[in-house]
Amino acid sequence: MPILSAHAIELFSNSAEQTQRIGNQFGALLEKGDVIALQGDLGAGKTTLVQGIASGWGSAEAVTSPTFVLVNQYDRPDGQRMSHLDAYRLDNLTQAEDLDLDHYQDKGPLVIEWAERVKNLLPEQHLWVELFHVGESRRRMEFRPQGEYFVARIAQFQQAVIGLL
Repeated sequence: MPILSAHAIELFSNSAEQTQRIGNQFGALLEKGDVIALQGDLGAGKTTLVQGIASGWGSAEAVTSPTFVLVNQYDRPDGQRMSHLDAYRLDNLTQAEDLDLDHYQDKGPLVIEWAERVKNLLPEQHLWVELFHVGESRRRMEFRPQGEYFVARIAQFQQAVIGLL
């Protein structure tokens, strides 16, 4: 396992509810154009984390995995729209390019599950989150900021989660 960079943080969750609370804290910090890239095995908690992110961002809509539709969108009363992309079923990078990720960023934050499949299309500034199974309901999450913008976001997030766990 690689050593985390100076700006990365590692969190542990003991339940799906706690994973959602962590997502909620981070979602509250998201702005239009932010890109969050999620990586983790099946059942690692990616969609559970997105449920919390969407709620913290301000959407009251139910979050489900967009595996079969590729993209779900969640609205907020101010007209912004969070996009939730699942890249699991993309066969190649051309299919991902056809989705026009910039289009989604123009409307609000973009959260991508299975982001390793579209890594070459991610903007330079993004947050990479990797989730790992540690036990039946326990998860480890590594939040690795890519670019100075997300270094600042992670510092804010770290302050928000102190005492949460």
